[in-house]
Amino acid sequence: MRVASVSSQASAWNAGRGLLGSSPVLPENCVLFSGAAQGAESAFGAAAERHGIDEVNFTFEGHSDARRRGIRVLTRGELRQGDVSLAYLTKLMHRRYPDTPLFRKVLQSIWHQVNQGREVFVIGRIQPDQTVTGGTGVAAEFAKLFNKPVHVFDQARDGWFRWAGDAWEAAHEPVVTEPHFCGTGTRFLEDNGRAAIDGLFARTFR
Repeated sequence: MRVASVSSQASAWNAGRGLLGSSPVLPENCVLFSGAAQGAESAFGAAAERHGIDEVNFTFEGHSDARRRGIRVLTRGELRQGDVSLAYLTKLMHRRYPDTPLFRKVLQSIWHQVNQGREVFVIGRIQPDQTVTGGTGVAAEFAKLFNKPVHVFDQARDGWFRWAGDAWEAAHEPVVTEPHFCGTGTRFLEDNGRAAIDGLFARTFR
């Protein structure tokens, strides 16, 4: 997938925006899209299970999964649908990524998470250049490109932030507003990041 494909995905999503958003955000209507990795993704999945929310965890053969509930193994063809140029990502994220089959599959699976979610929640750290640390920080950039609502819990600053179109701004206690949402983030989940995930679900699904 190249930039033009990303733009077309954004246009398609915007055209259908609001169809799911008009439904009540009740546990029985919701699906969490994540990746079952250790850390933030596993914590999102555990929170979803506690609240009776279905989860779809995109993975691939050879991936180390921390959860088994809702596992969805992507085929080679499906992985290719989420293929992104590493040169493009390097320019977008202002950092270099390893050009290995494993890392490409990780990026491809993240693309599927964001593509399926109507809004995106990421646990990590916002950098001065407005990107988010780590490979899962790509999820925040995909969300921006698709014009999807995206929140980041910055573990270093101990707070939630939302993308306002040109910068991150503080967000006080966000809630899930779309039945289909993505939850992802760093493998190095800290206590405040775990509490942020638990608080997000508790506020939304009282």
